[in-house]
Amino acid sequence: MAEPWARNQRLHPTLSNLLPEGSLRELITQGLKVHIDNEFHILSYLGADLPGALVAEPMEPEDVPETVLNTHGKARAIKFDKVSPENKFSLAGVQMKFSMKEKDGRYNLSKGDVLGDWIIKIPSTKHKDVPLNEYTAMKLAALVGIDIPEIKLVELNKLDNLPQINLPNEKLAFAIKRFDRDGDVRIHMEDFAQVLVKYPHEKYNSANYEQIARIIYGFSGDGLADAQQFARRLLVNILLANGDAHLKNWSLIYSDQITPRLSLAYDIVTTSVYIDDERHFALNLGKTKEWHDVSLANFQSWAGRAEIPWRAIKPHLDDVIERARNLWPDAIKDLPMNEAHKLKLKDHWGNLQEDFRINK
Repeated sequence: MAEPWARNQRLHPTLSNLLPEGSLRELITQGLKVHIDNEFHILSYLGADLPGALVAEPMEPEDVPETVLNTHGKARAIKFDKVSPENKFSLAGVQMKFSMKEKDGRYNLSKGDVLGDWIIKIPSTKHKDVPLNEYTAMKLAALVGIDIPEIKLVELNKLDNLPQINLPNEKLAFAIKRFDRDGDVRIHMEDFAQVLVKYPHEKYNSANYEQIARIIYGFSGDGLADAQQFARRLLVNILLANGDAHLKNWSLIYSDQITPRLSLAYDIVTTSVYIDDERHFALNLGKTKEWHDVSLANFQSWAGRAEIPWRAIKPHLDDVIERARNLWPDAIKDLPMNEAHKLKLKDHWGNLQEDFRINK
């Protein structure tokens, strides 16, 4: 932070990670008629409704410090003509999702100064029944002690003012309550790509779960409780065959504006049903990434490397697996995940190491 961060297109990772990726970014940049890598331009348009509590507003040319102008030689500040596109929101991630305001059972795309209170994830044109998958995975996670926000499935015909996008022949979207909003109040949060100062493209290969755990245990307002919850989520991601728990899918939240705490869980999906022969979770855990090889010994190694007392972690892992074995085989019958995906998930349960195996 002591040195200037001068780039032509890329923002500092703290800000870059606030911007959408993938299809959503393409949609926005096409509407703005700017290059997909022009992050300064994108941030200027989306700065009023970013994740967390940061707000970005263009400066007047005369307010730009000389030190900033000098980083690019003889640069000159010009007035930024801010246009207001229809879809003015920013949600980090690659899936097509929208920040929407709920009123009387209908969901409207946030505009102007109105902050969205729900994130709506629409069905994918590439993968089948993703909303049903995520809803089921999150519900199963909650049954074994994972802290999740309010979630629901919403009929597509209740979503208003969506942009013109292709939709598959599915009727339901996944809705998750924004926990970085409390009415009109923004609550600051930062994902672990921001915490570790990594760009979004580095979210799979620049850190491991030991590093995340060490930060949570050392800096959270309740380090032990949050480390125990983190351990539970690590095991749940393995049990649910979620290979996408990368840096951006773990966050700290500052509910009192000062003290970091592990945020509620989000983006828990059974990814293995969409990727043939997927066997790996996103980051290293106790020297392995293999779902079917991981055991309690790997978790003990993870706790040791993160300098968290194993005696404080193991009871939580034992509780998760006991609850999963007792509750999940019956609970999944009544959850909306499609039947082919349920069968694949159950096969995954049977292929796990003995420590974590779940009978169908």
